[in-house]
Amino acid sequence: MEPPPRRMPTLDEVAERAGVSRTAASRAINNGPNVSRAKREAVERAVRELGYVPNPTARALATRKVGAVVLAASSDEAGLFADPFFAEVVVGVCAALDQSDLELILLLANTPRGRERLLHMVRSRRADGIMLMALHGDDPLGKLGEASGIPVVYGGLPMTGEPRWYVDADNRGGARLAAEHFARSGRRRPVMITGQVDQRVSVAREQGFAEGLILADIPLLDVASGDFREEGGAEAMEQLLDAHPQLDAVFTASDGMAIGALQTLRRRGRRVPEDVAVIGFNDLASARLTSPPLTTVYQPVRALGHEMARMLVGAIDGKDPSPLILPTRLTVRESAPAPTLPAATATHGSR
Repeated sequence: MEPPPRRMPTLDEVAERAGVSRTAASRAINNGPNVSRAKREAVERAVRELGYVPNPTARALATRKVGAVVLAASSDEAGLFADPFFAEVVVGVCAALDQSDLELILLLANTPRGRERLLHMVRSRRADGIMLMALHGDDPLGKLGEASGIPVVYGGLPMTGEPRWYVDADNRGGARLAAEHFARSGRRRPVMITGQVDQRVSVAREQGFAEGLILADIPLLDVASGDFREEGGAEAMEQLLDAHPQLDAVFTASDGMAIGALQTLRRRGRRVPEDVAVIGFNDLASARLTSPPLTTVYQPVRALGHEMARMLVGAIDGKDPSPLILPTRLTVRESAPAPTLPAATATHGSR
């Protein structure tokens, strides 16, 4: 016969082992006020010795917290969180939450059912806070922070308005770096493959690229949408080559679309970078594995998730963290190499 299941220790037993009242034990376990250091240490020792696990319902009543946060993406793509970009975000979020007692819930929230699930979690207070990503257009979730009553941190700005708490990358400045690099390299017929046109990240990267070209007095031949997908990047590159066979540079708003563009260029007999230079955006691990390796705008994707979670934890704890814009930089590889300067110019520039 199997032995009966081991009975879980109770709060009363923890209090008795620690030599404190039940109320003091509860306050110590739930990080409550008015507990001396000696009593707190005694309770923590009793918890370890007895293997006590707090009842989540009772703990929620005592602390008014449920011990969970949501990372929701306004998308109906089932494999979204397996995408290298979002996978890096999740890694960063988990690293930050590892320093807390909060659990993470992942949720796709662009379908009516997904959106209703998220709203139900808000109304029933089944989460202490929410992180929102990948909002489109006038998505009603963009106003969730105003109406939810719980902290909401946005990963990337929505198309309209500016929420109280958000973490974003310098998308506009990063795209401008790509334009400046093309200009220094002597490229004069650039095109762009943008992401989904109803996302602010796409708009910001297109604006930054166009601004950089204007400052260099270089016209932007055309822009096509690849929807942030590898397949979309390949299709957009086909369209751009058909419309502008003389193009000599392409900037894509994501590394995935750049990979698709490289495939099309190879199939159409265009050499990279000799005929066409290519620059992506994100600098994920895949950028080093393309042929040739991809020049791309680096944004700290893992740090984006980490700072979102840190900001949310701070807001849950009653703080008012400031919005954060993370820096970007250009990582130069073989798909768009650095320009080769004449010896005399290089000598002058080094002084």
